[in-house]
Amino acid sequence: MTARRKDQHLLAAALVVILPGLAACQREEAKPPSPVRIVRTITVEKQPEAAHTSFTGHVEAQDRAALSFRIGGRMAERTVGIGATVSEGEVVARLDPENELNDLRSARAALTAAQGLLRKAENQFQRQSHLLERNVTTRADFELAEQGRTAARAQVDAAQARVTSAEDVVGFTTLKADAPGVVTRVGAEPGEVVTPGRMIVELARRDGRDAVFEVPADVIRSLTPNAPVRVALASDPGVTASGRVREIAPQADPVTRTFRIRVGLSDPPPAFRLGSTVSGTIAGSDALVIAIPATALKQQGQEFGVWIVDPQKLTVSMRKLDIVSADPATALVGKGLSLGDIVVTAGVSQLRDGQQVRLTGTETR
Repeated sequence: MTARRKDQHLLAAALVVILPGLAACQREEAKPPSPVRIVRTITVEKQPEAAHTSFTGHVEAQDRAALSFRIGGRMAERTVGIGATVSEGEVVARLDPENELNDLRSARAALTAAQGLLRKAENQFQRQSHLLERNVTTRADFELAEQGRTAARAQVDAAQARVTSAEDVVGFTTLKADAPGVVTRVGAEPGEVVTPGRMIVELARRDGRDAVFEVPADVIRSLTPNAPVRVALASDPGVTASGRVREIAPQADPVTRTFRIRVGLSDPPPAFRLGSTVSGTIAGSDALVIAIPATALKQQGQEFGVWIVDPQKLTVSMRKLDIVSADPATALVGKGLSLGDIVVTAGVSQLRDGQQVRLTGTETR
């Protein structure tokens, strides 16, 4: 091989090594930069101090029971009316028991007949047993008498069960109060034919009183279970009681669009009668609780966070938050945000840490 050809081979080999590297560099140089995302944001500003919130409601029993018959029939008597005070075990209503008593008499008669057949079968068994001992009767006759006695005992057991069931049904014609309380409503009058389960008497238990209020959605967002509430009698504001939120309705009323809350009262005075009009007041909180749109939240496992924009570099970073409460529209943040923070509220799913953004539609919150 000549020197010239040798040089050509070396040049070709060098090109094979260098050209792929040059191509890779060109591809890297041609790779476009990460796109700048356009995002909507809000700026956290000082929140106004929460004012006292007041609303009007009424007093209800904390525990109410609708008493009803287990069976249907014609109601012969109702011994109590609205406002009556009843004790545990007191009779409040009765059905006409004639049909049930007839069924009981029939069941007892069937039991008596079955007991008579049992005595006859036992005598026959004893007779066959003595005859078999003297080898006067056959084994087949003895076994037949034994089977007859067993069947007669089964008939007595079935008849006794029917009597017990009939006695229970007769007892169901009498309606009794299962606890002491006050009658707040009645659902049927004597002479009416009632069905099983129909409310006959509504009883408010003596223990426990609730103040019930209808409050707007903006109050619900800042209200937490067990929050303290001061309740005063509307006719005499000097008569007050303390309470705590015991129950918050999960769904708004379809007509008024308000939410019902129940406030359990602690030792209410006697003037807090059932149905009394009361006013409830929730004291404002000095704690900084920031409301942000729920669309700003990004969930990572059991934790929540938001994208915070660096105003100098216009890049985003994730910050974890302590969420007090949240609904489909708004989230209340207890910890994690400071005054002046710029929070991304739209496009959060398309972002990554350190990404460049461009702000649009900036609001303050």
